[in-house]
Amino acid sequence: MRSIWNGAISFGLVSIPIKVVNATESHSISFRQIHTEDGGRIRYRKVCELDDREVTQAEIGKGYEDADGTIIPITDEDLAHLPLPTAKTIEIVAFVPADRIDPLHMDSAYYLAAGGAPAAKPYTLLREALKRSQKVAIAKFALRGRERLGMLRVVGDAIAMHGLLWPDEVREPEGVAPDTRVTVNEKELDLADALMDTLGEVDLTELHDEYREALEEVVAAKAAGEAPPEAPEPAAGGKVLDLMAALESSVRAAKESRGETPTKEKGEVRRLPQRKTARAAPKQAAGKKSTAASKKTAAKKTAASAKKSTAKTGQGAKKTAAKSTAKKTTAKKTTAKKAASRKRTA
Repeated sequence: MRSIWNGAISFGLVSIPIKVVNATESHSISFRQIHTEDGGRIRYRKVCELDDREVTQAEIGKGYEDADGTIIPITDEDLAHLPLPTAKTIEIVAFVPADRIDPLHMDSAYYLAAGGAPAAKPYTLLREALKRSQKVAIAKFALRGRERLGMLRVVGDAIAMHGLLWPDEVREPEGVAPDTRVTVNEKELDLADALMDTLGEVDLTELHDEYREALEEVVAAKAAGEAPPEAPEPAAGGKVLDLMAALESSVRAAKESRGETPTKEKGEVRRLPQRKTARAAPKQAAGKKSTAASKKTAAKKTAASAKKSTAKTGQGAKKTAAKSTAKKTTAKKTTAKKAASRKRTA
């Protein structure tokens, strides 16, 4: 791989000569601009405004445009003598846990190759130190005319560097989240979890660019003088009125795509009843309440009548007992009087 930058990693007092190479490449298909009338190429020519003539790449330099429109020439020699320690050095400033780096700050990725045999030992030392600490190195470096932040980490047996955006280059997510307040219940979360579990994980090496493949088919057909392939009908879309039903259908479809037979699991959420049924439900409930209330009233009346009859029966029993007691007392008094009169006669 061709290096795009040569310098050194500054690791304390240790200097590691390295070469920077691109870690990624683009496979996207590019197009040329043409004249639609005759198919001729449209080219951009670099013309000097003062001379009104086309210039070659060797004649082109850099210049900074001031606020008043004045152009200040900047040469490669000026850039080579920048008063920065990072002009030709990747200066490590800290070591932090990898999860401390927000992916929003990630930019281009590079591989850092050891610059010759003398760099092998310190290069390996830094790599193994990063492995054992399970941390990443934060560094500063200058590339393509500006100073940047970088994150060094281990990839296989190599050290990779990700360019990082400066904190003030990352926007805050203001106005991105929905303005309306939305609540999500536990059943919806359970179904979302079930869908996530069903979809499972994926091996990134199995994924491919279907758009590029389809575009290559179109280009091949046009080159052969054939009609391009027909585009498939787009899936019928629409408003999702029932989120629960949509989640259930998604889980079912994901299982079927994996060859699994969807089964009714415990806790599976069913469709909610329609509004008409929901409105009729309170009436039925009210009828049940009134029936229950009438039953309770009848029971209360029966209990009350039973208590009254019991009370009457008790009162009658008490009166009968009182009468019998009175009779016994009267009989005792009569017997006593007769005995007294007999004694007097004697």
